[in-house]
Amino acid sequence: MDLKILLTTFGFVFLAELGDKTQLATFCFSADCEDTRLSVFLGAAGALVLSSLIAVLLGAGVSRFVSPAAIKIAAGVFFLAVGGWTLFSALRA
Repeated sequence: MDLKILLTTFGFVFLAELGDKTQLATFCFSADCEDTRLSVFLGAAGALVLSSLIAVLLGAGVSRFVSPAAIKIAAGVFFLAVGGWTLFSALRA
């Protein structure tokens, strides 16, 4: 196991998840379900683990056919497009 990759992945995912709509939804569920906060935690943690598993499996499959550089470029273009779309939508409203 590569500790550097583990810590880098943890750090990026942790920072990316702070304040996003998933965390806010979990916050709201927790506030509404005083007696079952453990269930909310386990449900949210399980969902994150499952979505991460899907991402890792898809990434491993795609990397067999597409170079890592092309994947990084495509991801960058995607994020720029989403950011541009979000900015355009906000300015239009």
